[in-house]
Amino acid sequence: MSHIKVVASLFLALGLLLTAGAFFSSLLFGILAAAVGNSGDDGGRVGATLLGLTGVTLTVLAFTMAVATLVCGWGLLKTRRWARILAIILAAICLLEFPAGTVFGVYTLWVMFNKKTESLFAAGSS
Repeated sequence: MSHIKVVASLFLALGLLLTAGAFFSSLLFGILAAAVGNSGDDGGRVGATLLGLTGVTLTVLAFTMAVATLVCGWGLLKTRRWARILAIILAAICLLEFPAGTVFGVYTLWVMFNKKTESLFAAGSS
């Protein structure tokens, strides 16, 4: 059970970091877009538009991932059956984020595929 609490806490911490990242990416790209747009260069408007779209895209992706990780962390603490599945999916995504995400993903998968964890979540509420 303690490994599950560790994984849940890590998901909650990651969710908070992603929320902060979403906020700061929108702020950073907004400032950059304004600076490029006001530069007076020929491609300033196009550059500002591309920076704005990039910022919006990164912000939406980070915020979506933040919500998913926060919900997953809460669900793991409450031993919800769906949270184990969500943790496996998010851990698989984290495997691509070398090196820290890979370590986190491997650890999460190890915990989630443990026989005791499987039985705990099978007995838990849906």
